Formats: sequence, C-alpha cells, structure tokens
Amino acid sequence: MASLQRCMPFPRTSPRPLNAPRVVAVVEDPRFRDHSGPAGHPERPDRLLAVGAALAARREALTALEARVAQDDELLRIHAAPHLALIAEAAAHAPSRLDPDTFASAESDRVARLAAGGAIDLVRAVASGRAHAGLAAVRPPGHHAETARPMGFCLYNNIAIAARAVQAELGVGKILVVDWDVHHGNGTQHSFEDDPSVLYFSTHQFPHYPGTGAWHETGSGRGEGATVNVPMPAGCGDDEYLAVFARVLAPIARAFAPELILVSAGFDAHRDDPLAGMEVSARGYQGMAAQVRALADELCGGRVACVLEGGYAASGLREGVGALIDALCAAAPAPAPVPGLEPGTLSARLVARAAAVHSGRYREVGAA
Repeated sequence: MASLQRCMPFPRTSPRPLNAPRVVAVVEDPRFRDHSGPAGHPERPDRLLAVGAALAARREALTALEARVAQDDELLRIHAAPHLALIAEAAAHAPSRLDPDTFASAESDRVARLAAGGAIDLVRAVASGRAHAGLAAVRPPGHHAETARPMGFCLYNNIAIAARAVQAELGVGKILVVDWDVHHGNGTQHSFEDDPSVLYFSTHQFPHYPGTGAWHETGSGRGEGATVNVPMPAGCGDDEYLAVFARVLAPIARAFAPELILVSAGFDAHRDDPLAGMEVSARGYQGMAAQVRALADELCGGRVACVLEGGYAASGLREGVGALIDALCAAAPAPAPVPGLEPGTLSARLVARAAAVHSGRYREVGAA
C-alpha cells in the first residue's frame, strides 16, 4: 500500500473543506522539559512556559495531539546511523557537551526523539487532512542538526525528518519549508539542497551564527534554485520582514506550487531576544504568519504545519506563538498591507538583491 500511495498524485485540495470548522492541532508534552543543560543556558526548559502561556489563552480553539518517540527508521531518513549512536552515547554519559553550545542530559536522547516524533505526527495530521494546520511546540530545536553532526542546541532535525516522513509515507511531492528563525537553518538546507522537491526559504540575520545562508547559496545539482536565502543585517524589523515575505517569498511560493508548507518557527528575531539583533514585534509575526497562512490556502488546500525552533525571550515566545496560532485559527487569513519600497530603503535593497539572484527562475520576485 505504501508504494501504491507514492505512485498516486497527492491532492492539492484538502480533504477538509477550507470553510469547515477549523482543526488546528498542537503537540505539547511536559516531557520536553526533561532535556536540560548547564545553568544559564539559553535553550532552557522554561522556554516552554512562555509557549504554554500563549497556547493556554487559545486552548478552546486547539486540538491536542500526543507526542511519541521517533523510531530509528524515521530518523535515518535524514541522519546517519553514527549520529543516532552519538546522541545515545552522550545521553548515557550525561552531562555531556556535543559542541560548545550543544549539550545532552540523561533524558536528551529520549526527549529529542519525542520532539522528532511529535513533529512527524503533526505534519502527518496536516498532510492527511485530519487537521487544517498546527504547531509542534517541541524542544530541543532541530534546524541546525546536520546529517552526522548535532550543533546549535539541536540534536535531531525535526522538520527535515517530518518532511521526509510524509514524502515517503503519504506520497507528498513538493514541500515548501519557510524558516523565519533568526539563525540560518544550515542542517535543513543541507538536507535538501540537491532535491528539487523541497524548496527551502530562509530569512536570517547575517553575518551571524552559524555563518551559512549567503545569497549565493541557491542549491546544487538538480536542486539548484530550490534554496532561497535572504540574509538580513542586524536591525531589521517588521517592515523589512513583511516586504520580503510579500515580494520574495510569495511569488516564489506561487511559482513552486507546494503541496504542503512547513514552517521552522523560531521567535528569536523578536526585538527582546538576547541572542540576536533584530527588531521584529508582534505585528511582524502576525504579518508573516498571515502571509504563510494565505499562501497555504491559495496553493495547497490550507496545509501548513509549524515546528518550534528558537526564541530565547519569554516576551518573544508569547507574542510570536500567539500571533502564529491566531493566524492558523482565523476563519480567513488577513495578510498585512504590503509595505511600499521607497528607493534607498533597506527593504528595497533586500528585495532588489533577491530579484537579482532569483528572478531568472522566479520572474515575479519583487512584485507585490
């Protein structure tokens, strides 16, 4: 049956009509707090208190989805077998450091597998039409994890693992991954950079950790053009992000025509975040989330699944998660007005640079 499903075209319209009562699924689990590190580490269990506060205020609109531990065969679609052994060994000998920023405690392997399993099942629910949309509120985050290297607080690449799961099991073809975390998702990009079926789109502070995600990184081989990076200087705020989403992401998404949209939902571009230098407010996250929701409704039957990445200020997590859930739950998306491109502004320069790099493939880049 699995091989038959892969041969059948994946439907662009959702089995759930868009005008049906919205089902927005959320994966939460107190066990995500069992992964712990050195005192004062920014990727700390208490991050989930802020996320939980945003979800609690909207609980009646949400459908709970249980987390479960990912199995080896699911992880091995992205990671090498020695990587799985490394994480297990680090947890067995905890406390351990896997790199200067990345740690393992005794429960870290189990919790990281739980995060990957929760992401898989959330994305499955959305791809299959059991939910319109959703958020996997998991930790540890994942988008820095490479095939054979944990890094940047990340052990397993949750969103990449989930993308491969629904491609392999449900016959999903083209997937758009939107990564608005303030740090470039090197692991996600490298997982798909030679694969034309997954378009990776990232906005991120540059230069900044991990140092990847320059304009010229556009994919390789058959995947050339299916990686779109928008490196942004420190100080960018709502107007710059909303201009890029409306004038770069939207036309590229329409040209790519995904069957499913996934979001690496980090909230560390928030103005209060201690690990970056961006100035995004609740308004910016509202606008970005609404734009992604509108694109999902337009292009792929409303299917959009989000996986928590970074965000190290409680205010940023509360405001960002709240804005995201509001956009997913809304009866209809309400994208923010497209900011004008006044000559010489940073927004205009970013959009012009994106057009210079990508308009050969995506001719509408720069248009509203």
